[in-house]
Amino acid sequence: MSKQFHDTPFPARLARCACGALLLLFAGCANTRPQHANRPHDAAAYNVQLGIAYMNQGDLARAKDKLDRAVGQDPNNAEVHSSRAMLFERMHDLDKADAEFRTALRLAPHDPQVINNYAVYLCQNGRTDEGVKRFLEAAHNALYQTPWAAYTNAGVCLRAAKRDDEARVEFNSALQVRPNFGEAAFQLAELEFQHGELAPSRAHIDGFLGSFEATPDLLLLGVRVARAQGDRMAAQRYARRLQLDFPGTDQARALAGLDRPG
Repeated sequence: MSKQFHDTPFPARLARCACGALLLLFAGCANTRPQHANRPHDAAAYNVQLGIAYMNQGDLARAKDKLDRAVGQDPNNAEVHSSRAMLFERMHDLDKADAEFRTALRLAPHDPQVINNYAVYLCQNGRTDEGVKRFLEAAHNALYQTPWAAYTNAGVCLRAAKRDDEARVEFNSALQVRPNFGEAAFQLAELEFQHGELAPSRAHIDGFLGSFEATPDLLLLGVRVARAQGDRMAAQRYARRLQLDFPGTDQARALAGLDRPG
């Protein structure tokens, strides 16, 4: 279905929207010690940054050491508990991960990032109804700055559970809020393509490419849809644009795979 939008067992695109992006953000900040690190809150924030950086590097032992220190320094910090939850999930200790997420939600029940991260966790572990409910909670939260991402994540979660009709609703909701969100456009067009709805899929691809910035995913999908329609000229146009605008990407390299037999 998808290659991993920001990150693994559950369609990587979901993780990329939430947890993956968050992990990369913290990793990028981890080399700068905050001023006044003697304050418990700031010291905990610094250890969270280090812990997530180590997590990204696959060093779970050091990550746990830093996050254990953080929780000792600031035990009522929802971000600390949310980070520990992601660590425990990486360690395959789902009971502790769930407990940490619930602690984070108790401490910050309206924090949209905590809600979104918990939703990713739920969907990655097959708890679709709970995950979708949490994503929509984040999307409807006035404090959440990217509701279109939450709607898209809800749709990806539903697609993974083979609930495609419900997924369509969420992708359309994302595009209503932000018409130029390429991930939602790709997810919807790919869903239609998988159901053999070639004309609607092509219309969504061309409509998006005609109004907004192209994405390599949409261009590669355009090649596949046009070929399925028998429109070789259009397929060549999509392929040429993909090669020119996005050389060296996984999608550009995948063009060769489309021509291989079998």
